[in-house]
Amino acid sequence: MTDELAALRAAYAEVVAVACTLDEPASWQPSGCTGWAVRDLVFHLLCDAQRGLVALATPATGEPDRDAVTYWRDAPGREDPDSGNLRATRTMASAWRLAPLVDTFADTARAVLTVAQRTDPDARVATQGHVLRVQDLCATLAVEAAVHHLDLVAALDRPGPGPVALALVRRTLDGLLGRPVPVPWDDETWARAGTGRRELTPAERQALGADADRLPLLR
Repeated sequence: MTDELAALRAAYAEVVAVACTLDEPASWQPSGCTGWAVRDLVFHLLCDAQRGLVALATPATGEPDRDAVTYWRDAPGREDPDSGNLRATRTMASAWRLAPLVDTFADTARAVLTVAQRTDPDARVATQGHVLRVQDLCATLAVEAAVHHLDLVAALDRPGPGPVALALVRRTLDGLLGRPVPVPWDDETWARAGTGRRELTPAERQALGADADRLPLLR
């Protein structure tokens, strides 16, 4: 098993475990994503797992044009000035009853892991207009799950993502920054700061220098 698949397995297990503890009142609590309740975020996570499953079943013949880091430089959804994606997700998530939504997310996550385990990590697949190797696809899915796990528990008394998934988020953010972050943050703090979920202090801005204005590196 590659490190990327191990991180995805950990990230999915952890975020699915939290989703399975939700009840109706908890599902309407705010998440760390502006405009989304917890149930909206579970629906978004389901959609991303579906993206992974479709990608794993979509072989590509061209050379990879993105990897686990460069995928995020123009990842879809970074900009939503009219809040169209936010509204669409809220509308669709609200149409689900909670239990089937969580069950479908859990089933889809397990399917992604099963297919990824059976696929050559160097195989090339297509997703969102790009070609990635399977191991890089797994890394993007793991990062998405781990960052949104932080969002999921923002207003809930539930555990956040574990060290394996957060270590991959750190490697991704350091790759986007172009160097190891020069601030003594733990992995979770760097994940929050690097994705715009935590404001920088003046001292942190000074340590980052010009790179402070590049944050968030991914959303």
